[in-house]
Amino acid sequence: MARDITDSKVMTAFSQVCREEFVPQYLKNKAYGDCPLPIGQAQSISQPYIVAKMCQLLELKGHEKVLDIGTGSGYAAAILSHLANEVVSIERIEVLAKEARQRLRRLAYENIKVIIGDGLEGVVAEAPFEAIVAAAVTATIPQAWRDQLTIGGRIVVPLGTKHRQKLVRLTKTEQSFKQEEFDFVAFVPLI
Repeated sequence: MARDITDSKVMTAFSQVCREEFVPQYLKNKAYGDCPLPIGQAQSISQPYIVAKMCQLLELKGHEKVLDIGTGSGYAAAILSHLANEVVSIERIEVLAKEARQRLRRLAYENIKVIIGDGLEGVVAEAPFEAIVAAAVTATIPQAWRDQLTIGGRIVVPLGTKHRQKLVRLTKTEQSFKQEEFDFVAFVPLI
């Protein structure tokens, strides 16, 4: 709240998700620090502020179906589940996807589906989506994501290189896409 997070729905969602459930046991005492934390497999749980910023940029109203690229521990999917009607989360690292699926089931998140697969391809069988969010940097926004987005839908993604990244929102219009740039960020590469 001390920064630029002004969406009350996002703040409420954060108050309803226990971040310590999504970090390794040895890091539970650091769960509420505003920093990323390792979760294994050379991956991390994103900094809470960045998750909040990305959720705010999605401008969710509550009826949407959201595609979450890069499930990781399932933390962002859990936050999104309080902001949208349905969350489809895709993770290519099988062990992380299975752990997240079990964790989310144990915590009774019923509107999240975790899929093992290549996030670059999106999830054709679940499309279309009103919003797509990615927790890893990419040099270009995949055509599959653009194709699976509804008119008026939004993609929020870190765009750039390993060393220079900006948070970007792409909004699909009838004719094309409107692109807006926001903060500089630091994410792991989308693989």
